[in-house]
Amino acid sequence: MVIPISQWIDNIPRGIASKLNFDGDSMAPFVTDYGGINRAAPPTAIFCPSSAEDIAALLRFAYDSDSPFPVAAWGNGGSTRGQAFAPGGVVINMAALRVGGRRISVSVDGMYVDVGGEQLWISVLEETLRHGLSLRSCVDYLYLTVGGTLSNGGIGGMVFRHGPHVCSVLELDVITGKGEMITCSPELNSDLFYGVLGGLGQLGVITRARIGLRSAPARVRWLRLFYTDFDSFTRDQEFLISLSHPDGFDYIEGQALLNHQKVDDPTFYSNEDTERINRLAAEFDRMYFLEGAVFFDSASEADQKVEGLLKQLSFNPGFAISKDVNHLDFLNRVHIEMTHRQSSMTGDDSCTTCFHPWIHILVPMSRIRDIHDGVLKGILQNTIPKGVILFYPMNKNRWNDIMTGVAPDEEVFYTVESLWTASTEEEWKSFDARNNEIIEFCDRQGIKFKKYWPHYTTQADWERHFGLTKWKKFVQLKQRYDPKAVLSPGQQIFKVIEHQATHVSMHA
Repeated sequence: MVIPISQWIDNIPRGIASKLNFDGDSMAPFVTDYGGINRAAPPTAIFCPSSAEDIAALLRFAYDSDSPFPVAAWGNGGSTRGQAFAPGGVVINMAALRVGGRRISVSVDGMYVDVGGEQLWISVLEETLRHGLSLRSCVDYLYLTVGGTLSNGGIGGMVFRHGPHVCSVLELDVITGKGEMITCSPELNSDLFYGVLGGLGQLGVITRARIGLRSAPARVRWLRLFYTDFDSFTRDQEFLISLSHPDGFDYIEGQALLNHQKVDDPTFYSNEDTERINRLAAEFDRMYFLEGAVFFDSASEADQKVEGLLKQLSFNPGFAISKDVNHLDFLNRVHIEMTHRQSSMTGDDSCTTCFHPWIHILVPMSRIRDIHDGVLKGILQNTIPKGVILFYPMNKNRWNDIMTGVAPDEEVFYTVESLWTASTEEEWKSFDARNNEIIEFCDRQGIKFKKYWPHYTTQADWERHFGLTKWKKFVQLKQRYDPKAVLSPGQQIFKVIEHQATHVSMHA
C-alpha cells in the first residue's frame, strides 16, 4: 500500500531528514534487484544510516506516524523477486553502515564473531581467517549480507553437517517494527531471536549477529565425481551425508547437467579433463556430478581419507577430478568462477542486463525420483540450460525447527535449484513459465515441498508455506513486534498496514 508523501514527509525529525535521499537518480539501484524481474513503484526516499540508532529512530517515526509508511532493509540487492522493495516508503541502504569501516570483532577464546548485519560474508571470513577461525556453515556466494542471509536461512554444501547459517547464531541485536532496540538469544527474548531467524525481515532489522566459529583448515581437497546414472548419484550423496565427522566429506553438493550440457570451468578443469567430460556428456541426455571437499592440515591424511571414500562410491570410473586449494579460495569459489566468466565474455556472449528467474525448492527424499522423472526428464527435457541446476541432500536433524524458517518433514530432503540466467525479457518469461510448471507439477503430484527464498502473492499460500502451527506463531510475533506491518512489504506476507491489528486477530 503506497502512502501519500504529504501524510508523513512534512513531519520528519531533522536527524532523520538529514540522512534521507530523495534524488530520483539515487532510487535507480533500489527498484531492481538481482532477479531483474519484479518492478514496483519506487521508494519515496533512501535512508543512509550512520548507526543502528539511526535505524531505530526511523522505525519509531514510521510506527508513530499518523500514516505509517513501509520500510525495508536493503543489503546487497541479492533478492530475486523484489523482497527488499518499499514502494512509496523508505529503503534503508544498509551498506551505508560499512562506510565507517568493518563492524567485525572476533573472539578467539569464545570462538565467535560479532558482526554488523550490513557486512558481507567475504569480509567476515577474511577477518576470522586472520585469527585461524572460519564459519561452521557457509553460503555458496559470499557477497551477500549477514542480515539478509539470516533472514532467509543460509544454506550450502556444509548444511548436512552443521545446519544452515541460522543454526550457528548465538545472539542478535534487532530493531523491531516499533523501533525498539532489542538484544536476543536462545535465553534472552528467545521468541524474537527464533522468530527473526528465517523470518524474512518481518519482525525486525538485524544490526548485529554473534556467530559461532570453528578452527580453519590449512587446505581443502576439492573433488568432482561424474555420474551417468541418477540412482547412483543420489545413493552416493545420501551415503556421504550419513557419515559422521571426521569419516566423511566436509562439504557435499551436486549438479545436474541437462541435454548434453557441457562443462566449461577453466578455474577447476584442465583442458584434457574438459574434453573427456564433454565427450561423455555428448553420449547422454543427462549427466550429474557430485561435488565434495575434505578440509585438511595434513596432505597424507587427506589422501588416505579420500582414497577410502572413493572406493565406496559408484561414479563413472576415471571421472574423479580433484585439486587442492586454500580454504578461502574454496569458500569463495562461486565468485572466482563468476569473475572469470565475466572477464572472458565478449560481444554477444556478454549480458549487460541479465534476468535471473530462479526457482529453489526443498523436496523430501522420498519424492526425489518423481522430481527427476517429472522435471529433469519431463518439463525441462527440451530446455537449453543457461545456468546451474543444483541437486543435493541435507539432514533434517541439523535444522532447528523452533526458528521461523521451514523445511520438509522427512529426515533427509533435497535442495533443487534452477539458477537460470536470461539475457532478454522473452527468455526470462520462458524460464519463468518452466518454473511455474514445476510448482504446478509438485502440487498435482502431492509433493510436500518448501520454497527457499519464498515468493507468494496470497496469504493462503503463505499460510501453507509455514504450516498452521508456525503461521499462527508468526502472526502473533508480527502483532507483537511489527503490529502496523511497517517492515518488508516486498515480501507480501502481511499486506495491510492500516487496521493491521484487526487483520492479525482474524487469522491468529
